[in-house]
Amino acid sequence: MTLMTILLFIPASFALNMAPGPNNLLSMANAKRYGVKAACYAGIGRLVAFVGMITLAATGLATVLYTSEKLFLAIKIVGGFYLLWLAFQLWTADPTDSGNEALGGKSLFQLARQEFFLAAGNPKAILIFTAFLPQFVDPAGSVGFQFFILGALFLMLEWVAIAAYALFGKVLRHWFSRPVMRRLFNRTCAGLLGSAGGGLLLARRQ
Repeated sequence: MTLMTILLFIPASFALNMAPGPNNLLSMANAKRYGVKAACYAGIGRLVAFVGMITLAATGLATVLYTSEKLFLAIKIVGGFYLLWLAFQLWTADPTDSGNEALGGKSLFQLARQEFFLAAGNPKAILIFTAFLPQFVDPAGSVGFQFFILGALFLMLEWVAIAAYALFGKVLRHWFSRPVMRRLFNRTCAGLLGSAGGGLLLARRQ
């Protein structure tokens, strides 16, 4: 793996990291309600899930997992319904609760667990690591070491994306100061998460 490979990998990876998706949307919603620090700590759950997926990709197990009809169906159903559950929670959230750093009764572990299950329940993420990372690996070199380097870079860039979406959510927290606007934000996020969940349940394995 050459320096040019890494220089090509970084912008391509960052584009994937910054793409709007369920986890980034959750970071934004968490930051709006609980603060940037809580949203960033919660993002650790997502990173843990991605570490597992990168490890699977490095060992070749992800290909077996993704080509298994039953495993794909199980992950798709669990992930889809979990997205719908999060959407329901956001839709029914109390708009008069402006949120604070005390997390409103939720621990950082609970927020991180949400991020973890949301990432782990998305079979498309497995496909990303199976199809994307190997493109930058030189089979003539140490495959394990190259996956380690690329995986570490991907996780660092993912952390930047978590912070960016959290900061954006913090800005929205000030903009949506009235309960009616908070309800609009919550239900917009709920609609997007619900759409993602529905799309995941209806998706067919290619």
